[in-house]
Amino acid sequence: MPHAKRPDAELYFEVNGDGPPLVFAHGAGGNTLIWFQQVPHFARTRRVVTFDHRGFGRSKCAAFHAREFAGDLRAILDAAGIERAALVCQSMGGWTGLRAALECPNRVSALVLSGTPGGVLPPKVLSAFARIGRLAAADGIRGGPALAPDFPARQPALAHLYDQISTLNPGLPAGALATLGEARVTPEELAGHSVPTLMISGEHDQLFPPDALKEAAALIPGCRLVSFPGAGHSPYFEDAPRFNRLVEEFLEEVRA
Repeated sequence: MPHAKRPDAELYFEVNGDGPPLVFAHGAGGNTLIWFQQVPHFARTRRVVTFDHRGFGRSKCAAFHAREFAGDLRAILDAAGIERAALVCQSMGGWTGLRAALECPNRVSALVLSGTPGGVLPPKVLSAFARIGRLAAADGIRGGPALAPDFPARQPALAHLYDQISTLNPGLPAGALATLGEARVTPEELAGHSVPTLMISGEHDQLFPPDALKEAAALIPGCRLVSFPGAGHSPYFEDAPRFNRLVEEFLEEVRA
């Protein structure tokens, strides 16, 4: 099983398919397994990389801080022999993707931010972030708030699977996810952002509501914001065929 090494972490990743590289960065309720509806689809035409963030799934770390995410991604790209890749980032994974695009734009060809402000924290996002912290402290990272309110009734098997996948994460130390707030992206850092960026906002997102993501998208130069009707915080999981088409269309547009 491939791992990328950093001084304080050992990062698990998987590679499937062949073609232009495409990396998926999961959220706090996921790990490599959460992308089971994306990997077979995109691996038909692309070299697909999935990985476990430090402290999640099969990745290990001596210390957890969101500031390390972008460096972790670069280590994974190096270990996989990938010079440049498109990134698809869900929720917490947006902190990985946007920071990587800012620090090493030569290595990021396109960026998709799904249900995430990517570390951009204007007032409405900060308010949502505080609520997420309260939910995580009370119930842990579970599927309910990460899905549309009616999704468990419509798709009980998938809602159950979401929770089961999240239980495979070993568990983070108390307050670990609060480091996302410390790893914020400043307006000064955003000024030079040049990577083509698409932000996907679930119509019924209970964690980062559409008005919060709209506020964040407005601060990211060149970012296109699209609404995803009928979905909650996790469009990639709730309606994978439509999500996959949206990502494909964006990547083809960037390539052209």
